[in-house]
Amino acid sequence: MYEVDILPRVYKAFRRLPNETLKRIVRRIQSLGEQPRPPGCKKLRGQEDVYRIRVGEYRILYRVRDAERRVIVLNIGHRRDVYRRLK
Repeated sequence: MYEVDILPRVYKAFRRLPNETLKRIVRRIQSLGEQPRPPGCKKLRGQEDVYRIRVGEYRILYRVRDAERRVIVLNIGHRRDVYRRLK
């Protein structure tokens, strides 16, 4: 099992999501603890250990630290602008 950490800015993004989408995203984030690289995840080019998974029109960006057995959720948002805020 991996520990799942969520950055504070992600909690702010939760408030802007439609209710049904929020439920789906929370379930996907929880499942990252059991399988940090689920089928359909993609590694982002130019970023070390950063992956994304799709949840409808939304994306979850996260970093996997295997040595620490930790998943850090970096950002969530609509696909049109979620990548702009990644640092």
